[in-house]
Amino acid sequence: MEANLHPNLTQPDLVVLENLFRDVKAGIRGKPGSATEKPAPEIIEKHADDQPLDQDHDKEAVDLLKGLNNPDSPAFQPTVFAAWDDKDIPEFLNYYIIRPYARAAKRVVRHPTDVVFLTHILLYLTVNLGSAIFLFHRFTYLHGVVHAVYTLWCAGSFTLMLHNHIHNNGVLAKGWKWLDFSFPYILEPLMGHTWDSYYYHHVKHHHVEGNGPDDLSSTIRYQRDDLLNFLHYVGRFLLLVWADLPLYFLRKNKPNLAIRTFISEIGSYIFLYSIWRFNAKAATFVFLIPFVQLRLGLMIGNWGQHALVDEVEPDSDFRSSITLVDVPSNRFCFNDGYHTAHHLNPRRHWRDQPVHFLQSKEAYRTGRALVFHNIDYLMMTVKLLQKDYMYLASCLVPIGDQIGMSQVEIAEMLRTKTRKFTEDDIRKKFKVQSALHDVKP
Repeated sequence: MEANLHPNLTQPDLVVLENLFRDVKAGIRGKPGSATEKPAPEIIEKHADDQPLDQDHDKEAVDLLKGLNNPDSPAFQPTVFAAWDDKDIPEFLNYYIIRPYARAAKRVVRHPTDVVFLTHILLYLTVNLGSAIFLFHRFTYLHGVVHAVYTLWCAGSFTLMLHNHIHNNGVLAKGWKWLDFSFPYILEPLMGHTWDSYYYHHVKHHHVEGNGPDDLSSTIRYQRDDLLNFLHYVGRFLLLVWADLPLYFLRKNKPNLAIRTFISEIGSYIFLYSIWRFNAKAATFVFLIPFVQLRLGLMIGNWGQHALVDEVEPDSDFRSSITLVDVPSNRFCFNDGYHTAHHLNPRRHWRDQPVHFLQSKEAYRTGRALVFHNIDYLMMTVKLLQKDYMYLASCLVPIGDQIGMSQVEIAEMLRTKTRKFTEDDIRKKFKVQSALHDVKP
């Protein structure tokens, strides 16, 4: 299998893919022994950071990635922009503008690697907010269309910055707590979010249920390569999430969360209706179109993340989600492609995902995890709905026992992962929440 590496991959992603393809070329399938003789993949992953690495190329790759993340290392590089790395910027700009900005910004952000979060907050509070205000002052359709398209472009990066924010209770230093608390409430409606709903749905619900039977965004009851099933999935979320999520919390005996969720969602709808009554044209392009875009994007993305579910052990994090090493997910969305790793530990810092993935390769091999490259979650959904399994097979990076399989064999294997689970299947194959899910989101 020839490596086809995208030129715009981040340096950590290039290291990861080069490492994996070296395994493929050498036929390295992991440590000897059958799956029944090895510890559960979740146990291997939990202790992976403390285990020595057997292969020299694994040691070199992990050491390099650790150096990029360590502020005390000469190799350390903070992330300042999503689109450009230090090497892509002219040296005179780096010396006189970017590096002085990064030094100052590191005192504002919580982690020295995360200058990019301040960059994005400043960008959204100036360009996006400024454009929105001007549309309400002097509306034109051209400006409205440009604003909506630009907001769509920003939505992924903003949502995954918010994703880091809600999992870690903020992204800025303690001295900037006022900004850390306030910027989501200013920017969420502009980007298509309703106030706090992402937190309640994603942290308090999705990560508790893990795409299981009680997860409102679960894919398991759907035929996941069928368009009508997909439209039902999206339509239910768009039309009923305002009621489904509070009712879920009531069923789980969490009335406080039910009340807060309902108030946040309905309060957001009241705001959207009120601002539309005030200025319908501006509100449509500033708030309503981004709202629809964002909710469609969330469901399309979640389908791609959880469409390939193992038919034998569907309640394993390794077998109910995937890992993508691609440009949109990891460069622009802060390593969102490492979705299996995120479910294993929702609080792991985004810059640590690639290095932990390499340290945990044996767990991914034992868990029969799926790793892809050169495809993002949106295109994953599109290709599944097209039933283009040969294309998906061409994007798979084989690990463990997958090494040596033909493209046709991989395609047929992937096809088995999209079959709808019956209620009888669910009763037999999904365990009650176990100790394997003891990492609190």
